[in-house]
Amino acid sequence: MSDKVSIELENMKFYAYHGHYEVEQKVGNHFLVTLICETSSLDALKSDRLKDALDYQQLYQIVKREMEIPSHLLEHVAERMATSLFAEVQGITRIRIKISKMNPPMGGEIEKVSITLERNI
Repeated sequence: MSDKVSIELENMKFYAYHGHYEVEQKVGNHFLVTLICETSSLDALKSDRLKDALDYQQLYQIVKREMEIPSHLLEHVAERMATSLFAEVQGITRIRIKISKMNPPMGGEIEKVSITLERNI
């Protein structure tokens, strides 16, 4: 049996300029991002020290930084996030990123459109 710990940052809200269409790139839109990171390092369970845990402030800052870079596709944003998270945060073994564009301009009423990327190290 192998234990895992996950940290979830749920429904982080951003205003960004992601989209294929020119109007999306100029006007922007509201986005929600949910990030789940898993680790097999269980040191924090016993030590009670942040240095032994996944620091959710660091995770948030990486997501925020990548959301600030305009992209045509949400898939591309998620890929950048995953690459940066694995490169910059020690101990992550699995990532799940969900990015939702709220009220996308599709000519009809739709709450959101979402993409999800899951990756293991």
